[in-house]
Amino acid sequence: MKKIAVFGKPGSGKSTLSKSLAAATGIRLHALDSIVYKKNGDRVDRHIYDTAHENILSSDNWIIDGFGPIESFYKRLEAADTLIYIDLPYPVSYWLVTKRFLKGALVKPEGWPEGSSVVKGSLESYRVLRLCPMFWNDEFTQKLDKLSADASLYVIRSIDELNCFVGDNVKA
Repeated sequence: MKKIAVFGKPGSGKSTLSKSLAAATGIRLHALDSIVYKKNGDRVDRHIYDTAHENILSSDNWIIDGFGPIESFYKRLEAADTLIYIDLPYPVSYWLVTKRFLKGALVKPEGWPEGSSVVKGSLESYRVLRLCPMFWNDEFTQKLDKLSADASLYVIRSIDELNCFVGDNVKA
């Protein structure tokens, strides 16, 4: 594990898992939300994002958490030696987004982009979750199988698997 891509639906625990992976491996974590968004919550210009993303991909090791523009997503999957797809059931993802929203009313969620509204972000997560079946489907799974020919692929399908992943898969 040197170049790790962590991805999945909104609210699936990507950030939490990525932070645990970074702590366990010593590999620098790059949360895409901090590259995609300015501190005020607006999106950065695309060329700025592309440059930052390419700089990360060209480094010796990285953990990248998130999705970002589709072209960069597939570049990341091709460059990674470890793919971690968090594929929790939809009701669980909706619950986790709701939980983050409710907690976010009191305390900004860990890893949340500075200056971004938790309400606006949660509403966007619900919108994206409704659209997810159009992307996270059998066709994507087939592409992922091909992309993972030269990489280790982990598919996490439950909260238990998510909670145990680092302990079960990262050597101390």
